[in-house]
Amino acid sequence: MTLLLLEALGALVLLVFIVWWTMFSGRKNGELPDSAKGDEPATKDKGAKDGN
Repeated sequence: MTLLLLEALGALVLLVFIVWWTMFSGRKNGELPDSAKGDEPATKDKGAKDGN
């Protein structure tokens, strides 16, 4: 029983570490500003025909 609890605790620690790593391992200064990205936001229905 103790071994199962230790294994569950290890899995929980690993899960928390993976979530923490993916949340906080981005760029040092955060996201780039919109002007520095160099692209315009795409429209949702670009090239779609109306009435079909």
